[in-house]
Amino acid sequence: MNFTPNFYTILIMNYKETLEFLFEQLPMYQRQGAAAYKNDLGNTLVLDELFNHPHESFKTIHIAGTNGKGSVSHMLASVLQEAGLKVGLYTSPHLKDYRERIRVNGDPVSEDFVVNFVTDFKNSDAAKEISPSFFEFTVAMAFDYFRHSKVDVAVVEVGLGGRLDSTNIITPELSVITNISLDHTALLGNKVEVIAKEKAGIIKSEVPVVIGETQELTASVFNDFAARNNAPIIFADQQLQVEYSMKDLDGCQVIHFKNLSTDEHLQVGLDLLGIYQQKNVLTALCAIEQLRNAEWQITDENISTGLRCVKRNTGMCGRWQEIGWNPLIICDTGHNEAGVKNIVEQINQTPHQKLHMVIGVVNDKNVDGILELLPKDAEYYFTRASIPRALDQELLQEQAAKFELCGKTYADVSEALKAASNNSNEKDLIFVGGSTFVVAEVL
Repeated sequence: MNFTPNFYTILIMNYKETLEFLFEQLPMYQRQGAAAYKNDLGNTLVLDELFNHPHESFKTIHIAGTNGKGSVSHMLASVLQEAGLKVGLYTSPHLKDYRERIRVNGDPVSEDFVVNFVTDFKNSDAAKEISPSFFEFTVAMAFDYFRHSKVDVAVVEVGLGGRLDSTNIITPELSVITNISLDHTALLGNKVEVIAKEKAGIIKSEVPVVIGETQELTASVFNDFAARNNAPIIFADQQLQVEYSMKDLDGCQVIHFKNLSTDEHLQVGLDLLGIYQQKNVLTALCAIEQLRNAEWQITDENISTGLRCVKRNTGMCGRWQEIGWNPLIICDTGHNEAGVKNIVEQINQTPHQKLHMVIGVVNDKNVDGILELLPKDAEYYFTRASIPRALDQELLQEQAAKFELCGKTYADVSEALKAASNNSNEKDLIFVGGSTFVVAEVL
C-alpha cells in the first residue's frame, strides 16, 4: 500500500497550521503596519539567548537602505555561491511563500524545519514568557537554520531601519547601506538625515561599510558614524560610474562603467533588468572588492557568472520582471517615491503604444507623493491586495483623480489585470505594482 499521498497531506496541513500561527498570532508589520513594530531589541536578544546565539556560528554581511537592499543582497549571495561558499540569504518580505525569506544556496528553508521550529517554540516555557513579533521570530528562525545548515556566510537584509532592526545583533564582516529616501516615515522620521541615522545604526566598530549613493543630506551622517566606530567607509558612486547599458542576446543587461580611480572602462552582465539596478550592481561590486581586499577568494569569473545568474542562483523575482508578452506585462515591487521615480523612468524608456497601470497601495504610505509621480497619459485599474493594510480601491481612485489619473476600480488584483489584458493590444504595455503585495498576487 502506498502511504505517500496521506503523508504529504499531513505535512502540508501541518505547514499550513504553522503559517496560521506565524501570520495570525504573531504581530506582523507587513499586514498590520506600525502596530506590529517593536522599537527595541529586547525580544530579539531573549530569543538569541534561548537558541544559544546561532549567528555566532557563521560569518555575515549586513545590508540596509531604503531601496535596493534586496537586489544587492541577492547579487552578493549569487557571487558568493559562485565562489564555492555555502551561502545563507535572509530577505523580506516574501512574495508567494514564507520560506522565500530564508534560503541556503538559493533553496528555501524546508517546510519540516519551519514546522518543527515553531512547534518546539510553542511547546517551550519561553513561549509563555515572551511574545515575539513575526519579524523577531523569523530572524531567530533564519539564524538557527543557517547554523543548522552550516553555512559559511549569511547575507542578511535589514527589515526596517537598522539600529533597532532584529537583524542588528550581528557583527558582520561588511556592512552595506544602499541609499536613503523617505519611507516608513511614521517610524523612522520624516527627514532623510534622520532616517540615515537609523540606517547608520548597522555600522559596527572597525567593520568596513559601503554606501551606495553619495547624498548631500546623508553623507555627513554616515561619515560621522563611521569615524566614531573607526570603520573604513567607501562610497560606491565615488569609485565606479555607469556610462551606459544595453541588453544582450541572453536577455541580460550589460552595464558599462568606469573605475574612477584607475580610469579603466569595464562592463558586467546582469540578469536583473531595470535602470535602477545599475546603481545596485555598482554597490555590489564595491562590496565584493572590500571582501577581496580582506582576502576572500572571489575571482573575476565568479563575479561575472554570479551577476548573470542572480535569479537562477537565488530565486529572486518581482523587480522589473516580465510576466507576459504581446502585450508586454511588467511587475515591480517599488512602493515608495524613490522607487516609483525609477519605475516611471523605466516605463518612459520602454517602447509601447498605450500604457495600462494596474495599481494598488498600502494605506500607511505617502500615497499623494506616489500618485503625483505617475504618468497621466495612462489608463488606470485601481485595485487592492488582499491584506488589511491595503488602501480601498475606491479611495485610491478618489485620491488619484486629484492628479488627473483616471480609471476604473476592481475588487481584486487578478480582476484588474484581466481587465487590463482585455483592453490592450499586442503593442501596449501593462504595468502591475504600487505594492509588494499587489505583485505577489500576480506572480
